[in-house]
Amino acid sequence: MSSQPLLPHQRTDLDRPITTKRKLILTTILIPILLIGGIIWVSIKGDGLPKDDLGLARYYLKGSPVIDGHIDLPEFARAFYGNNISAFDLNKPTKGHVDIPRIREGSLGAFFWSIFVECRDDNGQDFLNPTFQVRDTLEQIDVSFNLIEKYSDTFAFAATSDQVEVAIKEGKVASMFGLEGGHMLGNSLAVLRTYHKLGVRYMTLTHSCNNAFADSAGIFEGVEERWGGLSKFGRSLIPEMNRLGVIVDLSHVSDKTALQALALTRSPIMLSHSAARHFNNMSRNVPDEILAKIGRGKHQVDGVVMVNFFPVFASSKPEEVDVAYIADEIEYIVEKTGKHHVGIGSDYDGIESTPKGLEDVSKYPYLFAELIKRGWTEHELSLLAGGNFLRVFRGVEETSRKLQKDGWKPSQVIYEKRRDLDPIGWEL
Repeated sequence: MSSQPLLPHQRTDLDRPITTKRKLILTTILIPILLIGGIIWVSIKGDGLPKDDLGLARYYLKGSPVIDGHIDLPEFARAFYGNNISAFDLNKPTKGHVDIPRIREGSLGAFFWSIFVECRDDNGQDFLNPTFQVRDTLEQIDVSFNLIEKYSDTFAFAATSDQVEVAIKEGKVASMFGLEGGHMLGNSLAVLRTYHKLGVRYMTLTHSCNNAFADSAGIFEGVEERWGGLSKFGRSLIPEMNRLGVIVDLSHVSDKTALQALALTRSPIMLSHSAARHFNNMSRNVPDEILAKIGRGKHQVDGVVMVNFFPVFASSKPEEVDVAYIADEIEYIVEKTGKHHVGIGSDYDGIESTPKGLEDVSKYPYLFAELIKRGWTEHELSLLAGGNFLRVFRGVEETSRKLQKDGWKPSQVIYEKRRDLDPIGWEL
């Protein structure tokens, strides 16, 4: 997908074998006639491609459907229906931004189901107070699996880049899991490994709060740093994520956390749903300093910045955010990183408002039409749609295979502030 459409457009070539005699007839008589007819047809009808930008966008997206880095459908099920998947029907319009008819209309081919539970204010200074966060995380994973199974004619669970491609080629929506915040690990690398077995393939190091691993950027304003970036424990987390093949996601993290993670990781990284700070000086948004570190040049890390649609993040004047504004954000990130490092991370079903013209998952083609109007090619649009993400995903998988082949074993590092795992003093 990084070099051409994932699903080649239908060809009209005839595949039947042709005898030698028929070949001669075609060569001497019919082919010249067909060529002349073809020239006349093309002069009248064009080359068969849609002539309007939106039609062309829809045509391109049939070959390279959108892979969205962050959709909060599991949280929608929890917040509105208490995880009761019988209480709503994805085959009909929902209260949110996502349902199956709109998925098909918008050519959404794959997305990360965001596994998310809120930060807890009562977790304590050392993040040790018991909470239900791990339980609630497991419930989010469970509701995701249940929805995938219930609508198995539409969704297909995918845990590898190959499975993503197979699902899309079979006409399914490839469904991956991303964990939104290290606070959901319960201070345990063992829990991370368990989530990985359940299909989690990226983890945002923080959400809106600091945790035992790293400092957060907060949301609308920064939070007081605890570790100055990564904690000592967090410096063990990154290698374990690399070993497992869990993508390091730098959305939501503080600038120091991001810079330190970029210096430490051996795998490509992602920002699953981030806006550019250039347009809105909000701590949650990614600054130029971080964008400059993303690439495939010297002293850079391969990665993909998947652009968030939330108008409140995108601009200090959210009422002005529309399709063209989001296209501006994409082009700005491209200016800083190149067209091989940008993707779509809408945050649908997790945001209270949307850009004008990008109201739900059916509207992706309008964004691609805007970029066509600006001169983007089919190849460049296929990179944005999902090719860049798949390259990053494959890079993470390859690093994982290499590290495990080199003998890397599950990390035995324990959060130093935990006392429940202190050895018992045996008396014999």
